[in-house]
Amino acid sequence: MSKLGALLDRLKAHQHVLIVAAAEHDSMPADSVLKRIAELENAIAAVEALAGEEDGE
Repeated sequence: MSKLGALLDRLKAHQHVLIVAAAEHDSMPADSVLKRIAELENAIAAVEALAGEEDGE
């Protein structure tokens, strides 16, 4: 697995943990948690775009 692929897996795993933890509560997640989830989504998209460029897509 490439280094970008490994990074992508780590980012997705961390985001998954945050989303599952947020879902366990009946109330809205804290703004800081929502912000972190969104930031991870942006990082995931950036890594996927870079990986696509390197793969010649």
